Amino acid sequence: MNFGKNVKQERKKNSLTLEQLAERSGVSRSMLSQIEREEKNPTIQVACQIAEALNTTLSQLIGEQERREVFVIRTAERQMYRDEQSGFERHVLSPSLPSNRLEFILNVIPPGQESGIFPAHKPGVKEYISVAEGKLTVCLGAGDVVYTLAEGDSIFFDADVEHRFANKGDEECRYYLVIDSYGKKL
Repeated sequence: MNFGKNVKQERKKNSLTLEQLAERSGVSRSMLSQIEREEKNPTIQVACQIAEALNTTLSQLIGEQERREVFVIRTAERQMYRDEQSGFERHVLSPSLPSNRLEFILNVIPPGQESGIFPAHKPGVKEYISVAEGKLTVCLGAGDVVYTLAEGDSIFFDADVEHRFANKGDEECRYYLVIDSYGKKL
């Protein structure tokens, strides 16, 4: 594994000193120096902190980008959260990995129900939505910006504002959501 060499290369590519990377990552300068010289192998948590501070993924730092992984998530095996009061369902369609900054989700809202308010994400996080079935009402901010989408419609927005989703129709609403955290500001 070339983790240390890749950290050093990425740090220099970003024109960062060891001190600056230490400040951004919360990992001491001496520890970073030992990692770059490959004298020390960091814990997964520390490695993730370094990757986040360098605005890259852990997979890229350990050189896994050359190996292509395939994940199959069967319907019966995927993670799902269901709000008992509203019936709102969130099905996770992408693998949950610490280095994954992209989430692919299927949300299902019963007729006359809503998601509740989602808090603002950090600046740089974006959301992409495509309605597969039914009608979806998207409320951004304090509800002052509202969009109504029909089957086949899509919307994209900077998700650094409160947002909620509602189904004001008479049939179930199913929509796909992609949360992109690659541009997230630290």
